[in-house]
Amino acid sequence: MSIYVGNLDYGVTQADLTDVFAEYGSVKRVHLPTDRDTGRVRGFAFVEMGTEAEEDKAIDALNGAEWMDRELKVNKAKPREDRNSFGGGGRKNYRF
Repeated sequence: MSIYVGNLDYGVTQADLTDVFAEYGSVKRVHLPTDRDTGRVRGFAFVEMGTEAEEDKAIDALNGAEWMDRELKVNKAKPREDRNSFGGGGRKNYRF
């Protein structure tokens, strides 16, 4: 399982997040998505910790906490939904 961390400052680094979450247990991985066009951090991250208990402890402590002048949103990450690459409702076949 992993933790979703939202409302991050755009200057945050993986090292910054590792330091903060290491206070609550072992950090296995930090994924900090960037915009594919600009390369800029997108304002959220995913953190994986050693155990679920460590994740729960970090979530309890950090959700709503102020860090880098922002109020963090920290919770269990939800599974990624499959998205249709075409968007919208698909193609309709009409007969005239």
